[in-house]
Amino acid sequence: MPTVDEILLTDEQRARLAEIEEAAQAAADKPAALGPDVDVARFRTVSERDRVASLASIERQIRETALMSGFVSDESERSASYFQLDRTPIYERVSEAFGGQVEVMSTADALARYPDEMLAKWWWRAVDPAKDKYTALVALHQTEGYFIRVKAGAKVEKPIQACLFVSESDVSQNVHNIIVLEEGAEANVITGCNIATDVHQGLHAGISEFYVGAGASLTFTMVHNWAEEFSVRPRTGVIIEDDATYINNYVLLKPVKSIQAFPVARCEGARSRAVFNSIVYGLADSHIDLGSETQLIGEGSRSEAVARVVSTDRSAVYSRGRLIARTDECTAHLDCRGIVQSAESTQWAIPDLASEGAPGAELSHEAAISPIAEEEVYYLMSRGVPHDEAVSMITRGFLDLEIPGLPLALRRQIDAAIAATAEHAM
Repeated sequence: MPTVDEILLTDEQRARLAEIEEAAQAAADKPAALGPDVDVARFRTVSERDRVASLASIERQIRETALMSGFVSDESERSASYFQLDRTPIYERVSEAFGGQVEVMSTADALARYPDEMLAKWWWRAVDPAKDKYTALVALHQTEGYFIRVKAGAKVEKPIQACLFVSESDVSQNVHNIIVLEEGAEANVITGCNIATDVHQGLHAGISEFYVGAGASLTFTMVHNWAEEFSVRPRTGVIIEDDATYINNYVLLKPVKSIQAFPVARCEGARSRAVFNSIVYGLADSHIDLGSETQLIGEGSRSEAVARVVSTDRSAVYSRGRLIARTDECTAHLDCRGIVQSAESTQWAIPDLASEGAPGAELSHEAAISPIAEEEVYYLMSRGVPHDEAVSMITRGFLDLEIPGLPLALRRQIDAAIAATAEHAM
């Protein structure tokens, strides 16, 4: 991968990079506003790996683990693929059918190929490098990440898939991802974050910037597959222009030491729309702090955020939702519901609505935390279903959130994971 020193840049562009570096250095020790603090200095940088000619060349165990997050080796139903192993993009490919419509490469390659566009439009424009120590870590010590661009007017029917994989313990993977949908484009991106089965401790710091052009539609699905001693700190910013739609689907069904994420979507365009859907299962000693913020700025902008949360064992789960109205002509709704299945588990539902100079805005929320209804369990038991199986069935039904635009193959994988998780927790 090219380094910044190897890229031909203007003085103005180098000044921009120096500005980002200076801001990040000032925030290198700045704790995040939410979530447990992580000592980033205790982790070493992920290693370089060899590139592969095909996905079939990747080690079988890695491919099987990636499959649990929707990344498939058979690319017949994918328009493009990106696979990063530790710090190396080992595989990138765009299907011939979508050649010229889709670009997929590492962000380092994109910066080298398109320095004018990258630095003027997308490089640290939606996320502040000085937000906290995790954004600073990525800005100062980036270990690649993907760049995906869908050209203007392109309707990409088959999903684009990406996988960020960690194969070693006690490392920090610091990725910077950028997705751009130009005017009128449509795409479905499935990203999975995974670790090898023998990896226990580590850190994933992921910066994601999404730019959804006028009239474009992006459905982004993230499936996380971590371990009980792994820490995760994603930071996401989304810019949505006129008549554009951004749909974010998030699934977490495995234990994690701690994860804290609070993506921010800016509905800047008229009639722009942001949707957040989350399915979360808190297991073991997981500390999970998740949510989303939508800023409604353009006239006629809309937002919906739906979360389904189950917590068990000794997990602690925070489910946050923030809506900020800055125009009279906007509507938005939060729907957060949780089930607590253990006396040792804690769960918080935290809706947050704000009208900033927008007295005509319509913002609303529903938030509820409860146990599984005993009458539902008794009803199933009266039909001959054993108690544990009845609880498992109800849990699966509660988490069976219908996510619009989810590919059938991934939907089946999520259903199977929900079933296995619910049954294991009994």
